[in-house]
Amino acid sequence: MAVTRVVMPKLSEAMETGRLIKWLKKEGDRVQGGDILAEIETDKADVEMEAFGAGVLRKILVPAGERVPVGALIAVVAETDEDISGVLSSAPAPMAAPAMASTQPAVAATMSDRPAPVPPQPRSEDPAARTPSPAVAPSAPRQPVAPAVAPAPAAAAPSPGRIKASPLAKKVAAQSGVDLRLIHGSGPGGRIVRRDVEAAMTAAPAAATAPRPAVAVPASAVPAAEYEDRPLSQIRATIARRMPLAKAPVPHFYVTSEVAMDQAWELREQVNGLEGQPKISVNDFVIRACAIALLQHPGVNASFQGETIRVWNRAHVGIAVALDEGLITPVLRDCQQKSLTQIAVEARDLIERTRTRKLRAHELSGATFSISNLGMFDVAEFSAIINPPEGAILAVGSVRRVPVAAADAVVIGRRMAMTISCDHRVMDGAMGARFLQTVKQLLEEPLRLLV
Repeated sequence: MAVTRVVMPKLSEAMETGRLIKWLKKEGDRVQGGDILAEIETDKADVEMEAFGAGVLRKILVPAGERVPVGALIAVVAETDEDISGVLSSAPAPMAAPAMASTQPAVAATMSDRPAPVPPQPRSEDPAARTPSPAVAPSAPRQPVAPAVAPAPAAAAPSPGRIKASPLAKKVAAQSGVDLRLIHGSGPGGRIVRRDVEAAMTAAPAAATAPRPAVAVPASAVPAAEYEDRPLSQIRATIARRMPLAKAPVPHFYVTSEVAMDQAWELREQVNGLEGQPKISVNDFVIRACAIALLQHPGVNASFQGETIRVWNRAHVGIAVALDEGLITPVLRDCQQKSLTQIAVEARDLIERTRTRKLRAHELSGATFSISNLGMFDVAEFSAIINPPEGAILAVGSVRRVPVAAADAVVIGRRMAMTISCDHRVMDGAMGARFLQTVKQLLEEPLRLLV
């Protein structure tokens, strides 16, 4: 049996190096093709690396925590009687760990307008918050402490030094007047995330009901530095590098339409009320509608190839998922042949594994069309940036209750805005508009999505 060289895989177009998070097999273990050998940190996510040959894991050349270039030899699989000395002699020395390290995600939700590597991107995060070793289980979340306007026995003392908090947590805290120094973070490494701030906001009114004497703010509470410069996380560095390649060369145009979601909302509530039925989200309806529409308008399911336009016959839909440190777009494949229920189950699993960074390599790339949904953030409408080499991306806003004209009366209806961003090299405005019209019709007649 031939000796199998295990190398650092290239898991995205922008990937140049990868970090070995941990080995799931040890030297001397027998492996089969398809077994998970290790977890790799890329510029997008943590990915499980599969074995492509059978035999014994004879030698591990890169220990956990080391970073090596794409294509570098990291292990050797062979039978016990095979000579691997020739393979070992060609192994390069591992790279020194870079000063810029990526961070472990804390919270995630679907998000938009983003740069475009092979999968995607936004929000920056503090590299110091990354857990030192993925092999160590994260500590149980600690109960956030309610902020207090004055010292009290139950109040937490302000933590000295720099506050480790996600950008979203800082924004929510600034808007609500919550003091981050009085909150214990439940994220990796004690990092404060949005749910900690929201819990503190909920507890604050109860804490404020007890009368307390006013106390002057101590001088030590004033930050010593006016600002701090944080190094880019690996995902954010990729965003900064790839954004000009996504937005500048691709001639974007945008088409927006409003959808009447009354029937889809009612159908969703009926389906979700059935016992044993998987829960279906609005985004699942949108994915199913887009998959059908992409087959009817194949020109939208296309990408610019320089001298040709490649038209895809299968709908591989990228679902934008926001982590605190950036945006990742895992791919739900062959949506054109999946039922609404299948899409709901598989999309939920894909999103959850994106949040925990347990994606497989093939789930990080290969989308032919993407959907970015900011509805959960009460965003009325927005436009998203195309993720090359895809030719289009759909931005979805929230389902809003608004006054609408019906016959000679004004009634309350549910409306949702959708904006498609199109690559003008691949399609024209009429083609994008016809696609959006089909998606709108399917969502307004949702029973067609159950077929």
